[in-house]
Formats: sequence, C-alpha cells, structure tokens
Amino acid sequence: MSTTIKVAIVEDNTDIRNNLVELIKLTNNLELVGAFEDGVAAVNGIPKVKPDVVVMDIQLPGLDGVECVRRLKAQMPEVNFLMLTVYEDSERLFESIKAGAGGYLLKRTSSNRLKQAIEELHEGGSPMTPQLARQVVEFISGQTKKPAAGSGSELDTLSNAQRRTLDELAQGYAYKEIADHLGISVDGVRNHIRKIYEKLQVHSRTEAVVKYLK
Repeated sequence: MSTTIKVAIVEDNTDIRNNLVELIKLTNNLELVGAFEDGVAAVNGIPKVKPDVVVMDIQLPGLDGVECVRRLKAQMPEVNFLMLTVYEDSERLFESIKAGAGGYLLKRTSSNRLKQAIEELHEGGSPMTPQLARQVVEFISGQTKKPAAGSGSELDTLSNAQRRTLDELAQGYAYKEIADHLGISVDGVRNHIRKIYEKLQVHSRTEAVVKYLK
C-alpha cells in the first residue's frame, strides 16, 4: 500500500491554484491539507496543517517564495519544498536551494510530471528540469574547488550511521533505497538526515551534499 503524501499549495494566481488543488484531490496517494494565496498566509498556516510536501510559487506578492521557504524550513526542517516558476532562472534556483527547497520545476510542467515530482521529492529525490539539474551540477563542481572553511570539524561530529547516510545522499539514492542499504526504516533515515542538517547547519539535501563533497 502506497503512503499518502500530505500536500500544501502556495500560489497567488487563482486559476493556477485551483488547477493544482484539483490535481491533488484527483490523485489517490496525495492529500490536500491547505491552499494559500500569498506568502504571509502560507507562513502562518502551513505549520498548522503539517504537510509532507509544499508546492510553492516562487514569485509571490510581498513575501516571495524563497523567503517563505527560508522561514518555514527553519520551523519545519522535515518538510519538502517544490518550487514552481515561469522561467528557468539560475539565480533564483540557487537562492531556493540555499533556503532549503528540494525541487524546482517550470509551471508549464505536465500534470503527470508534477505528481511524479511530488512523490520523488517525498522519497528523497531532487526533481528539476534537465537544464536546471545541469546548472546545479556546475554549481556543486564550482563549490568543491573552493577551500572548505570549518566544514571538516562539522563533518567530524557526525556519527558513523549519519556519515553513511550522507554518503548515500551524495550518491543520489532516494530515502527508501538508503533505508534498504542501511537496514533501517525510512523514518530512521529521516531522523539521521534531520540530525545531519542540524550538525552541518544546512537546510536541504543539496547544501548537505555540497558541504560533504568539499
């Protein structure tokens, strides 16, 4: 039996928001727990509904999507954020990653791909368009050439299990695969990752992997 994924939507365009709501409601393994029309409503409301995944419009009036993710991730580190945008903007992509987003897709993405991305993100993946994925690889490659100030001592604080988990993350494995490899539950993997984020002082898988690869 597949796990039901609780989803919240943050989108200021009424038509797009309604389409996303309908998509979630019509998908068997997804459960809509909230739909918000702006950043302020999202920051106030999302902690109350406790979603697994938030589909976040990056261009919101007032409090934008990146800042929303930054604030919510600090309160709810276990929640996954999937950014939706009209344009492939590398600067906004990296801002989103640093804030704690785990995926980044275009609004013109098909409904099937969006559903797949929500599932992929929930299972520990990092869904994004091939073009944006290449930019992330280039970003990580550039970061690994820089000296790692202080990251060694932070990595030394990880337990053996946490280090093995981080190594598996760096190799691109999903949470279920890591659980199988380590002989633990998916919840156990999530617990390791939460501790890894705390010790490395990061907010997302990509940030943790960048710090590890340094």
